Amino acid sequence: MKKLVAQSVIDAFFDGTHSDPFAVLGMHETHNGIEIRVLLPEAHRVIVIDKETHKAVVELELVDERGFFNAIVPKANQFFAYELQVYWGKESQILEDPYRFHPMINELDNWLLAEGSHLRPYEVLGAHFVEYDNVAGVNFRVWAPNAKRVSVVGDFNYWDGRRHPMRFHPASGIWELFLPKVALGQLYKFELIDSNNQLRLKADPYAFAAQLRPDTASQVSALPEIVEMTEKRRAANQSDKPISIYEVHLGSWRRNLENNFWLDYDEIADELIPYVKEMGFTHIELLPISEYPFDGSWGYQPLGLYAPTSRFGTPDSFKRLIEKAHESGINVILDWVPGHFPSDTHGLAAFDGTSLYEYADPKEGYHQDWNTLIYNYGRHEVKNYLSGNALYWVERFGLDGLRVDAVASMIYRDYSRRDGEWVPNQYGGRENLEAIEFLKHTNYVLGTELPGVAAIAEESTSFPGVTLPPEHGGLGFHYKWNMGWMNDTLEYMKLDPVYRQYHHGKMTFAMLYQYSENFVLPLSHDEVVHGKGSLITKMSGDTWQKFANLRAYYGYMWAFPGKKLLFMGNEFAQGREWNYQESLDWFLLDDGQGGGWHSGVQRLVKDLNKTYQNQTALFELDTDPQGFEWLVVDDNQNSVFAFERRSKSGEVIIVVSNFTPVPRDNYRIGVNEPGKYEEILNTDSAYYKGSNLGNYGEVIAEEIENHGKAQSISVMVPPLATVYLRLKK
Repeated sequence: MKKLVAQSVIDAFFDGTHSDPFAVLGMHETHNGIEIRVLLPEAHRVIVIDKETHKAVVELELVDERGFFNAIVPKANQFFAYELQVYWGKESQILEDPYRFHPMINELDNWLLAEGSHLRPYEVLGAHFVEYDNVAGVNFRVWAPNAKRVSVVGDFNYWDGRRHPMRFHPASGIWELFLPKVALGQLYKFELIDSNNQLRLKADPYAFAAQLRPDTASQVSALPEIVEMTEKRRAANQSDKPISIYEVHLGSWRRNLENNFWLDYDEIADELIPYVKEMGFTHIELLPISEYPFDGSWGYQPLGLYAPTSRFGTPDSFKRLIEKAHESGINVILDWVPGHFPSDTHGLAAFDGTSLYEYADPKEGYHQDWNTLIYNYGRHEVKNYLSGNALYWVERFGLDGLRVDAVASMIYRDYSRRDGEWVPNQYGGRENLEAIEFLKHTNYVLGTELPGVAAIAEESTSFPGVTLPPEHGGLGFHYKWNMGWMNDTLEYMKLDPVYRQYHHGKMTFAMLYQYSENFVLPLSHDEVVHGKGSLITKMSGDTWQKFANLRAYYGYMWAFPGKKLLFMGNEFAQGREWNYQESLDWFLLDDGQGGGWHSGVQRLVKDLNKTYQNQTALFELDTDPQGFEWLVVDDNQNSVFAFERRSKSGEVIIVVSNFTPVPRDNYRIGVNEPGKYEEILNTDSAYYKGSNLGNYGEVIAEEIENHGKAQSISVMVPPLATVYLRLKK
């Protein structure tokens, strides 16, 4: 037995501490000739087969009983392609030797990843099917610059970290290994000896699929094919188009009636898409889909940022859901969470023993509100990981937009922190300059690579320029959730009508800043959870008044400037607070159980959406002051509001809301143009379970001066109702 490798080196492999396997294993040119060394724990015999001639070349010597083999290849003076015939007892199999392959990462990718400027890092990092030297397999790569050894482990190697240690690229901090014959769907992780000599088992940050909780392994999955953006989808996102968004949590929209289990992506597509189309919504917004460990986070604490959650099926079936939406003319927006991540041990936390993805200082890197960790936006590789993820979702799944969660928590270092609990930026300020730069960069990348994709910010402060382009100093979002409008108007609607006269400004204040940003008016999931109750329970009064209030409020919202967003269940006034573990209360739409109240609200929302889409005055000039004018703004005594919406071509709709239970007969409103005004929508209609007061189809402008206008109309404004009057031309 001739030991060609020092015993200490062999011991390091079996101890799992050797960090440079390619320096030892595989084929090497030595002063003795061409030498082959193989690490195959528990193998008994190994024969080298020439791949070209298919003949045995040499039998390797077992120099360590644990499974280390080596031999000099006789008469060989140059490298050649080979296979290994490996015997495990009496049985043998033909294997490729992963350590005969050269590095596969090219110099440009390595440089761009080290610089943190790779546009699509997911095309390089993670697990990718490749063919090399006519051998098919999976190439694994992971960024762990401070690890002392990294191995890929999985159900293809008994989860044994000794078997497949990886090659390290010092310039980028990336570890790499090509494993032949690894198949689709196989499970894997990365086993690391970290910077502190601790053994860690980590899921792949770039995995395209992952196991369902409580299991935590990554799953080999193909990179989805690119989905081209169409002009139709691009146009549907523009600020002069109607955008009415149905916000959906896939796990609780509808469930299997027999066992209360989730529907899968295909079943959801078959039921959700026709419903959304019938209801007249233009967009669906999905609560976060990236894989996440805790159901109760609803996806807002993701760990597998590149993996659609396996709760509802495979990445391919998720892609089919989006395709079905597009076939029905519906755009799809994804909630995206680049603000924080949970500290589960299999995830990103202390990935290589250091604070690799998160800020090291808890005053910067720990979210007190959510018990999560904050990404280190100042680290180029982390910024690359996140911005690449944004591009991945829209490019590889065909999503039409991203709604970015909790932007305020990202851009302010003192978000939800007291004095002494946060670290100022380099200038002593409270802004997180690195996070701001990250958001600008990501929105620039999306706008450059996929123009027409909508970027929407959930930003709850008055941070300036959220929807300004990055080149003009803004964050580069296309839309911002108008949290101020939502908070003010809901507070108003909670009041007994007798007190609303003292809070009149809550319904009008948003117009003072309306044109500072491009807004979405959100009635989201956040308003119907955590003890807040449902929207219908927020309304004041008895049952009739609650439903009338909600209908009047929806009528006001759909006419007010800004795109619309409504969380599922609100379209039929679900009475119970939303519960992520149960289906919506669809039984309420049975008039025998819901009394007709809920189906009435559902019919109203359907008609609001269709009216909204068909009347250009209600959406074309959302971001232009020419599209809106108050006609009655100061009648706090009667709690009446009236305004005009106008289109680019001069189409006019008058909107009148009465937020008291008192009918306002012969209520006179000054208007800009003479003519007949057709009543095209009335939230008090008996069709919606209202009292059916109205204007008999139309009103006619008269030459009676009112509110500074030469012309005026006399309107019956029903109790707790909103009416739309369209000028006939």
